[in-house]
Amino acid sequence: MNSRGAASLLKDSILIPELSASGSFEGHDLLRRGFTSVKSELLPSHPLEPSEKNFQLNQDKTNFATLRNIQGLHASLKLQMEFRAVKQVQRLPFLHSSNIALDTLRGNDECIGFEDILNDPSQSEVMGEPHMMMEYKLGLL
Repeated sequence: MNSRGAASLLKDSILIPELSASGSFEGHDLLRRGFTSVKSELLPSHPLEPSEKNFQLNQDKTNFATLRNIQGLHASLKLQMEFRAVKQVQRLPFLHSSNIALDTLRGNDECIGFEDILNDPSQSEVMGEPHMMMEYKLGLL
């Protein structure tokens, strides 16, 4: 044993709440919170980035406006209600949903896009614990 003794070794290996750092002096816990991301704190790296993030929303608004001008207000409202109804139907939170009904309403069911090939949920590194995710969604946690 070194000169510090067994008591100090035990104190160093067990987390004691009174002796642990808290508040503004607490260090970043990588195991619980993951790596810090500087990218989220920065502005968009390209002027078109916000436009690309909202592409589908902007396209839906344009399609609704065109439909309203051509067929009247009722057609646009009917389609918006169908979109809302389809968006509410989901699988359990820990299962990936393909949203095939939403793709069908938008006309994207026959298109193969970037997300269809490179966004495979079976290859995803993020898989939560089913029980904890359901308790969180139900507000029990």
